[in-house]
Amino acid sequence: MANSAINKLDNPITQGINHLGLTVSNLEKSTQFFTETLGWKVVGGYDDYPSKFVTDGKLFLTLWQVTQPEESIAFDRKNNVGLHHLALSVASIEDLNTLYERCKKTDGVIIEFSPEPNGDGPTIHMMIREPSGNRIEFAVTPK
Repeated sequence: MANSAINKLDNPITQGINHLGLTVSNLEKSTQFFTETLGWKVVGGYDDYPSKFVTDGKLFLTLWQVTQPEESIAFDRKNNVGLHHLALSVASIEDLNTLYERCKKTDGVIIEFSPEPNGDGPTIHMMIREPSGNRIEFAVTPK
């Protein structure tokens, strides 16, 4: 494939994310995080391959339960290939601060850092690990 074809962006073959699948060690707690802490809705799932499908109306996530949670290996973002983190936008700094307060009260959530400027700003962000350990960044760029 020629370099010109690799760098061609005026007509990409893909059209954005259809959905994102996350493997979780605790399907119930991770589902509760997305629905109760973030306000998402459950829109499906499977019992035979335990999963829940959740959405915020724009992004669709599939949460897949690992087969043997007690034997699962935690992701190491510096040494494993895989999803480093999921970054989600929030509408305002007030919403980010509200989410921070909710996360502090949510069982199983680990806050890596509270809302702070991303580099020199103007974006403000925070990073958490949801109850199964998946890293999620929340960010807002003030207008």
